[in-house]
Amino acid sequence: MKRFILLFGFTLAIKCFAGEAKDEQIHNCPFCMLPIDNVGPPKHLENDTIRQQQRKFEMICTRFSCRNLASFSVLPKGAQSYVNGKWVPAASGKTFDVYNPYSNELLTKAPDCEVTDAKQAVKAARDAFEHWSLGTTAKQRGAILQKWAQIITEKEKEMGEILTKEMGKPWPEARGEVLFSAGYFEWYAGEARRIYGQIVPSASPNREHFHIREPIGVVAMITPWNFPSAMIARKASAALAAGCSVIVKPAHETPLSALALSQTSEEAGMPAGVFNVLTTSAENLPGISRYLCETTDVDCVSFTGSTRVGKLLLSQSASTVKRVCLELGGNAPFIVFESADLDLAVKGTMSAKVRGSGQTCVSANRIFVHEKILDKYLDKLKAAVAQQVVGDGMDSKTTQGPLINGKAVEKVEFLLDDALKKGAHLVCGGKRTAASCFQPTIITNVSNNMEIAHTEIFGPIIAIQSFNDEADVLRRANDSRVGLAGYLFSQNMAQIHRVTQRMQVGMIGVNEGLMSCVEAAFGGVKESGLGREGGPQGIDEFTQWKYICVQH
Repeated sequence: MKRFILLFGFTLAIKCFAGEAKDEQIHNCPFCMLPIDNVGPPKHLENDTIRQQQRKFEMICTRFSCRNLASFSVLPKGAQSYVNGKWVPAASGKTFDVYNPYSNELLTKAPDCEVTDAKQAVKAARDAFEHWSLGTTAKQRGAILQKWAQIITEKEKEMGEILTKEMGKPWPEARGEVLFSAGYFEWYAGEARRIYGQIVPSASPNREHFHIREPIGVVAMITPWNFPSAMIARKASAALAAGCSVIVKPAHETPLSALALSQTSEEAGMPAGVFNVLTTSAENLPGISRYLCETTDVDCVSFTGSTRVGKLLLSQSASTVKRVCLELGGNAPFIVFESADLDLAVKGTMSAKVRGSGQTCVSANRIFVHEKILDKYLDKLKAAVAQQVVGDGMDSKTTQGPLINGKAVEKVEFLLDDALKKGAHLVCGGKRTAASCFQPTIITNVSNNMEIAHTEIFGPIIAIQSFNDEADVLRRANDSRVGLAGYLFSQNMAQIHRVTQRMQVGMIGVNEGLMSCVEAAFGGVKESGLGREGGPQGIDEFTQWKYICVQH
């Protein structure tokens, strides 16, 4: 056996030297990074006369997922990480799988980066920071962000399709998110030139006091899967406008939207190392997150996700006393008062609950309806829910996509079963359908002893409680350790004034169920986070004040 191996190796070496082993070389597909199983252009390009397009496919395997990714201009190298202006695999060569949540089809294999890779990304961002913050002007940074917004807008259909395939939300909704992302880059393109300082009058005649705002430095951003484009855009646009360099660690479920942003940033003229994206599996995430929190080469950590993880990152960042920006969980109260316009209230309920299949941090979780209008509200709500079509996000008829995975469905099923066992009434829905889809569901008679009354549902269950007293419903609405968003529907201006003053949340929608916008500050109170994103306030998280005293 040893003789055979030696002989085979010797023969192969001779062939290589003679140039005869070319056909025996093994190539890896740049998209899934597996050995190519069949080289050549796909069938739909066999008659394509564009040689450049054919050459692009010569080294891509025939797996459907790889050919699918190859058609996207914003993913020129598939699912490689983007570090220092280059598309790179993980140093280990390891990958993790990315699936379509509706079909469970393998979309791609993405680099499973580890701490070694994270160190390279941090070094790239650190090396790029000085030039980006001091070597460019606010006007120049704003011009790049404006160009980035323009490119995203031009490619919103393509980027929306990628988003739908990896996250599941309906394509029109996904395209809306992509345009929302472009809106943040456009907004902060202008805000870059409005980061003002102060001249402070001195008590001494021969002194001048100045306050200036500087970029905080290298920012690590850990973002969620439910808004895989917009959450990155909201954070990165503000940080980049301020002069910071960025490392993005997207959710392992949805890395492709982040990588599409990398490509569009490059096309916009972003210098190498300023915007980096590092993909990793759920298994390697804790190690990378700890490193980003504990290294002194990262000056700020910005995280959107669960309160539990946010607390962990906050504690890990304590050793370096770095700034931590947190946008965490919510359990939004949604109050429909007796004077409410019911058509408006139902429309708001659908916007605040069914969007994203209920998988948003500002989703209406605890819905309180005045007992005198409950029946009328329910009738209108049932009619609206009946219009929903659950299915594949790429189907034009679909209005509600799947939940992100099977675990998400199991959580929703548990909360529903617990509520029904404890006396809640099922009005409609309540069943899992194809794949990880779940019917929009209405339950009434929800009480405080049910898990669903205290848990962020992250699913399409409309859990309704009745009330008859303003003070009582406010007490119940505020009976939570989180306070991200809240909603109220009323036509009584005095009541609106009283309730908005007393509701303990960071954002309130009054007669409106869809309040997020680029111009307004987004964030919560209590255990829903620290700091604000969006609006003029979003710049604050990524700048720090410096006092300069000049004697003359």
